[in-house]
Amino acid sequence: MEKEKIDLSRRRFLRYATGAFAAVGALFASIPFLASWLPSARARAAGAPVEVDLSRLEPGEMMTVEWRGRPVWLIRRTQEMIDQLAKPNVKLRDSESRVQQQPTYATNPHRSIKKEYLILVGICTHLGCSPTYMPAIGSLGSDWPGGFYCPCHGSTFDLAGRVYTGVPAPINLEVPPHHYVADYKVIIGENSKNA
Repeated sequence: MEKEKIDLSRRRFLRYATGAFAAVGALFASIPFLASWLPSARARAAGAPVEVDLSRLEPGEMMTVEWRGRPVWLIRRTQEMIDQLAKPNVKLRDSESRVQQQPTYATNPHRSIKKEYLILVGICTHLGCSPTYMPAIGSLGSDWPGGFYCPCHGSTFDLAGRVYTGVPAPINLEVPPHHYVADYKVIIGENSKNA
């Protein structure tokens, strides 16, 4: 019997060609799998910045928009509300907003870029309930200066979203990132390019 001569170069070529073909096939097979990890168009839209027109918001009024599936409050404060915030209040737990619940440009007594407009995430920092806007002075007792009241567990916040002492909520309401693109137009969900 005659032994067949093995062509090693041909065998090596077939091995490399088969490996390359398998690698290309695996790459094409993994594309749908990897694409399933990307967020859907609906999820991308839910996290996108929101543009809001404040021109029809009257002093003392509040409007709510949705950003990232959460309610965001926009309140146009009256001059009386702004003056109330300037007064020192020892009943506030974090009156100087030391806990980072706001961008650095909102670390001030009114917790906003413009004193007239307050922008807050409308979720209580205790257990995630939605507080009620109660701007009227005295509406929760004679010493109530106006603000937000969470009916779930009784947490109270002033007209800048700062939490009072003696309530279950541990920290101030969150101020989302935002910036103004015109006098009455604000983008919620992104900081200014200049900030």
